[in-house]
Formats: sequence, structure tokens, C-alpha cells
Amino acid sequence: MSAIVGPNGAGKSTLLKAALGIIPRLSGEVHVFGETIRNARARIAYVPQSASVDWDFPTTVLDVVQMGLYRKVGLLGRLSGQARVQAHECLERVGLEDFANRQIGQLSGGQQQRVFLARALAQDADLFLLDEPFAGVDAATERAIIGVLKLLKDDGKTVVAVHHNLATVRDYFDHVFLINVRRIAEGPVETTFTTDNLHAAYGGRLAATHLTELAVIDGAR
Repeated sequence: MSAIVGPNGAGKSTLLKAALGIIPRLSGEVHVFGETIRNARARIAYVPQSASVDWDFPTTVLDVVQMGLYRKVGLLGRLSGQARVQAHECLERVGLEDFANRQIGQLSGGQQQRVFLARALAQDADLFLLDEPFAGVDAATERAIIGVLKLLKDDGKTVVAVHHNLATVRDYFDHVFLINVRRIAEGPVETTFTTDNLHAAYGGRLAATHLTELAVIDGAR
């Protein structure tokens, strides 16, 4: 699993959105699995930041998860009974099966995040891109999400997540990409997630906001 790490405004979310074509790229081409991202889109699942979702939209939790299955049948296609079963199974994997008929706006922030993770699971993708999946969730939800992501990794899936908590990078991820408008460093966590690289990425803001995290990092080395 890979983390994209950097200060606020560094371009972490923008990097994901530009790679996916959600926002225009100034130049360059993105390739995934040896082909252009346009051709590989069916193998990619994206979980956006919860703040970017309209939670007042009149739809249920199950409806949201089933949206992950429409790629297989098309927007005008009819989902089979088996697809409904599959959606329920994805909700069970994230611990929300009992909330299937709940309107999404009635959920807590952590529950909402898990719903969109379930939608991504329904896509049965090979690459999962997540934009701050742990932002605004409680400790129990964070444990539930990381448990699902680690199972995806064990199944041979690739997981890339924008992440803001430096204290958990070593526990959650194998690979890290440090960014601050430009690429700072990239590689295995053990050799790349260092205080020198973090200072290069965060500058003066590191001392003010991440002293505790740095202590944890230094203690783990």
C-alpha cells in the first residue's frame, strides 16, 4: 500500500484528480497497468473526500454501493439479483450491512466514508485510489477501513491513499510519495519516510504541527 503525504495545499488531491482526468492536466499522459488510464479505467476504483459528496442527495446506502456495479451493465442496464447480493456483501465487509436502507445523509462521517469504500469494493477493481480515507473518522472506523485495505493488499490489489497522519504512515503503508507542489521523495517507507525528507516536504510547518509524529518516527527507526 502506498501513501501520498505532504502539507495542506501541496497538491495531493490534485495529483489524484489530474491522474484520473477529473480535472485537466497541463501536460503528460498517465499509464496504468501498461495502458493509458482511459483504457484502464474499468480496473480503477476512486474514493473521493467525503467533503466533496452531496450527502443530501435522496438515495440509500445500498443504492450508493450498487453504483459501483453499473460499469458492468451500463447506466441504463438492469442490475441482477446477484448484483444486489454482491452489494450487501460489500456492505458487510465494511460493517454496514444493517444500514443498507438508510438515507446516506443520516449516517455519521465515518459511516459515510465506509459506504464509499463499499462502493469501491463493488467495482472489483485492481487499483484503489483513496483521497484521505481516514479524515474525520473515529478510531473504530479507521481500524475498520485499514483492515479492509490490508485485505485488498493481501488479495493482490494496489492501494494508493492520500494520508495526513504522519504517526500512522509506518504502521499502514509500505511505500510513500512525499509531495509539496513538486515531488520531494518516493520509495519504501523504511528508507524514504525520514525526518530529512519530511523537513524538505513540510519546511517550517513541520516543527509547529508534527512534533509528536516526528518523535514516533524517530523512535521507530
